[in-house]
Amino acid sequence: MFRLITLAGAALLMAACATSTPYGPADGRGYGFSEQRIESNRYRITFRGNSVTSRETVENALLYRAAELTVELGYDYFVAIENDTEANKSYTTTSEPAFYGRYGYGYPFYRPYYGFPYYAYGWGWGQPYDSYTREVTRYSAVAYVAMFQGEKPADNPQAFNAREVMANLGPYVLGEPGQ
Repeated sequence: MFRLITLAGAALLMAACATSTPYGPADGRGYGFSEQRIESNRYRITFRGNSVTSRETVENALLYRAAELTVELGYDYFVAIENDTEANKSYTTTSEPAFYGRYGYGYPFYRPYYGFPYYAYGWGWGQPYDSYTREVTRYSAVAYVAMFQGEKPADNPQAFNAREVMANLGPYVLGEPGQ
């Protein structure tokens, strides 16, 4: 019974860890947004996501933060002077399969355990097949923005109306209900 409770707790913990980076200031690991003032109306804004945060989510959060900061500082629009998104890839290897139990006859935690007919690569064939490598990708986006008051110039495709950006991206970034 203790083993069952322990496994259930571990499964819940893993499920809790497998969520996208929420929109908010950077946490202790650096996931989230941060900004640095460069001049009175110019900022460098960064958003870093964890390994389950998509590139699109990271870029939307960065634009949303630029718009939010623009409004907070009393400006109406911002110009994205320079922006970039970087994919940081790493690889992790484990020497045990992700699932220790096997289908078949007998108690699944005894070794050696032969789970005929459900053999598969990485699931009970023995070394080296009981190890696997997983690619982990974390996206980071950075933008240098200049903020201005008044109406945004119609001829500048890098200029964004801050309130429109917040209205359009808010449901995606903040996860507002009904959107």
